Parts: sequence; structure tokens; C-alpha cells
Amino acid sequence: MPGVSARGLSHEERRQLAVNLTRVLTLYRSILDAYIIEFFTDNLWGTLPCSWQEALDGLNPPQLATLLLGMPGEGEVVRYRSVWPLTLLALKSTAYALAFTRTPGFQTPSEFLENPSQSSRLTAPFRKHVRPKKQHEIRRLGELVKKLSDLTGCTQVVDVGSGQGHLSRFMSLGLGLMVKSIEGDQRLVERAQRLDQELLQALEKEEKRNPQVVQTGPRHSPHHVVRWVDPMALCEELLLPLENSPQSGARLLLTGLHACGDLSVALLRHFCCCPEVAALASVGCCYMKLSDAGGYPLSQWVAGLPGYELPYRLREGACHALEEYAERLQKAGPGLRTHCYRAALETVIRHARPELRRPGVQGIPRVHELKIEEYVQRGLQRVGLDPQLPLNLAALRAHQAQENRVVAFFSLALLLAPLVETLILLDRLLYLQEQGFHAELLPIFSPELSPRNLVLVATKRPLGEAFSVLETEDS
Repeated sequence: MPGVSARGLSHEERRQLAVNLTRVLTLYRSILDAYIIEFFTDNLWGTLPCSWQEALDGLNPPQLATLLLGMPGEGEVVRYRSVWPLTLLALKSTAYALAFTRTPGFQTPSEFLENPSQSSRLTAPFRKHVRPKKQHEIRRLGELVKKLSDLTGCTQVVDVGSGQGHLSRFMSLGLGLMVKSIEGDQRLVERAQRLDQELLQALEKEEKRNPQVVQTGPRHSPHHVVRWVDPMALCEELLLPLENSPQSGARLLLTGLHACGDLSVALLRHFCCCPEVAALASVGCCYMKLSDAGGYPLSQWVAGLPGYELPYRLREGACHALEEYAERLQKAGPGLRTHCYRAALETVIRHARPELRRPGVQGIPRVHELKIEEYVQRGLQRVGLDPQLPLNLAALRAHQAQENRVVAFFSLALLLAPLVETLILLDRLLYLQEQGFHAELLPIFSPELSPRNLVLVATKRPLGEAFSVLETEDS
């Protein structure tokens, strides 16, 4: 997807981008605020301008991917079947122009061409127990952290929210970094320690079989610590040097792979407040879990803008995967009908119990194989209502006939969602600059594999031209 590069923007240009984003988000707030499951109960299609309805009505999913989301299939020629209203074209162009690009600046052959489950860029021991998406992520972020550590002279990396320790293991046992892993879940830490030992044994066996492949010398497993990090307070454990690292003059690099909600904010605060922290490389996610107080906004500039507010619904929408959904649209699979079925179920729930709004419905398996009335009956049972309630089959069929409209409205909201993520991340950049530090955002992962793929890189001192090293892919 096209977009703007944060790397090329001056401080004033970043501030102006924030102004433009708040204006656009205010203008289209009704689309972003909407819940797709209320498509029929709130007549969401009727909230769109008539000219938009005429342009979008009747478009099939592949046409929506191509014409609205701007993601045509391979070799497809983009052809509009009618003249679209300028306001809809303006929305599309604005969404492209103001969102941070998520396309990496380098192109390399896919690491999964030979085997979709195994990255060709990782050796077998580091791939074990790691899914392809995570293989891609730990390799790319780990290599960036190594380069950033070398550039800033850091003596220790702290992986916050380390989970099962896949990133920590790769950085320590694969790249030779001194790593402390901090995770709040005792069970995950215990599993991480077991995986550490398993990897060490595998590396030792590989070295015996093929000594020239694996580097010899002492290996240091990650040092695991069970500790919840309070986003509003400093964590002393996070700042303590490891026993085998310099006790004086320790320089820390903080990192987090998809640090959830306020955890990514905690990393920023530790970076700003602690002189021993020299660098930061953080990939955030789960924006809907940000605290209303203290999670967003962080910068004085964004907090002073009209329309800066991002309620839960907008932040939740920013976590959707645009590229993945566009691919689903191109395939036009029956799974796309789920939103339509759930919206139809909502009408039945409201009729039976008007006070029950948007109840959670546990996943109903194989939705695409069900008739709409079968889905509704199972859904009623999951929310505690009688599945044998009399149903208006004609109304349900009429709803089902509008499946493409439901998909079109959801695609509109998804087109705008990257603007919300851009504003959240831009606010963090501006916050760091207001504190006198240097910060950039880089697309680091393939967006098709990992939608939340923007890494925030911050340093206490400018890196100048050396920063370009972080934007390159290792051979």
C-alpha cells in the first residue's frame, strides 16, 4: 500500500501530518465508529452518501480489493465500471497519502519460497517450535537490534514482554548479544528456559557434525526474569545489568516484539527517563489496550489538536490486517459472509432482548457451510437465548442478499484504519522529539506476514548517515 515515509519528514512536517490526520479522522468518524455487526440494526449502508452507495453497490469482493483498497490481483488491470464520485476518490487518495507506508524499502526473495513453513534465512535449530510468521519477525527485528546495538555501543539488550523467548534466544544464541528477557507470565518463562536448553543442545550437536557452520566460543543464554512491567512506574529490574556485563557504564537497548498496549508506552518512558538506556527498538500492537489516561496521547502537540481523541473502537480497528483482508477479497471465499451473518444475528438478538447489544459470540465453526438460519440459531444459544425462537426467514434472506454491501462497508472502514495507527505512532515520534531525542519509524516486516510491522527506533544521540544501515537487509 502506498503511503508516506516517516523517515523523510522534518519535525514540522510531522506536526502538520498530525494536524491533517486529526482533521480527516474527524471527517470520517462515523465510518470508523461503526460496528459492522450493527450493519442492519443501525442501517450503516444508509449512512453513506447516495453517490457512494451507487459506486460501491454490486461490486464483488475482488473488485473491492482492486478499486477501493488499491490492491489488485497479480497482473490485473484496474478498470472502474462507472465514474466514482470525487468525494469517494478523495477518501481513497487521502487514506493512501497520509498513512505511514508499511512496505519495506528493500526487496529480497521470499525466505519461504522453498518451504512455506521454514525460513531459509534461519538455521534449523532456530526454526524449531517457531511458526513462520514469528521466524520472519525474530530474524528481522533481531538483526536490526544487533546493528543498532553496535551503532550505539550498547552492552546489553532487554527484551520486554518476551513470551516464550524466541526473539531473546535468536539475539543471544544466534547473534551473540547479552540479553535479559522480562516476562510477567511464570509459565511462559519456564517454557522459555526449557527451549533455551533444547536449543543449546541442538547447537552443540550441529557444531560437532559441522564445526565450520556454528561459531565456537562461549554461549550465553538469555537471562529470564519473571516481572510485570507497570507502564506508569519505572521497573528497577529492567535496568539492572547482568552479572557478566560491566557493572559501571552499562548501556542498555530496550526492545519489544509486539509489545502489547501500554507495554510499548512503558518502553518509551524507560527510554526517556533512564540515562543508562541508550537505544530503543519497539514494535507495538493491540492499540485498543492503551489506557485512556497515559497511553495516548503522549505528545503535547497531539494532545492540543482538536479531534485528537481515539476511542476504543477506532484503536481496535487499527489492529486489523489490511493486506490480509485484501487477499481474502481477491479469493472471494465463503468466509467473507461471517460479518453479514453476525449482523443478521444482531437483529434477532435486539428483537428478542432490546437491551442486549453486541454480545460476544464464541466462534461458530465452519460458518461458510451453514445456512443463515442455522448460524442464527447457534448464535442465539451462545448468547443465552432460546435457539428455537421463531425466525423471520424472509428478513434473514434479505439480509443475506446484502452480503457484498456489508463487505463494502467493512472495506471502507479498513481503508481508514491505517490512519489511526499512523496517528498513534506519530504521537510517539513527536513525544520522543519533545523530550529531545531522535526517533524514526521503519517498516521492518513483510506486511503480508506481519501487519503490525513498523518498528520505532530511538536513540539519545543522532546516528546521522549511519542510520541507513538499519534500513538494509542482511545478505
